[in-house]
Amino acid sequence: MNRKFSVIVLLAAIVAITVAATTKKTEPIKYTNLKVLPKNISSRDLQSIMTDDFEDGLGVSCGFCHANAADGHGLDFASDAKPEKEIARKMMRMTLNINKKWLDNKHAKLGDATLIVQCTTCHKGQPFPDGAEPK
Repeated sequence: MNRKFSVIVLLAAIVAITVAATTKKTEPIKYTNLKVLPKNISSRDLQSIMTDDFEDGLGVSCGFCHANAADGHGLDFASDAKPEKEIARKMMRMTLNINKKWLDNKHAKLGDATLIVQCTTCHKGQPFPDGAEPK
């Protein structure tokens, strides 16, 4: 009985070590061309900002700021081909500056619930604030 138990424990240990040795650790996603958002932003935080701030705050989808991929499949998130992307960067800088300088939020960062001025403050779910539609 003792020998069977020892063999089972040994086999279980070998299996556990083999699985641990062969399991690949996922590398964090490296985003390119981030100019306002932190270079080491997590996928979860980036998705939250894009969904909560832009999709909900402006009522737009990803293609509003991001250009189509050259191969015609999906979007090229790193591309700066659409001017709306640089406008979004300016707006992000502006809201951070307002929160830090004028509203005394010294550690303001995008996606933070402590931001007083956010996209929705002016946009209210619309791509352009009232009176700011391009002519």
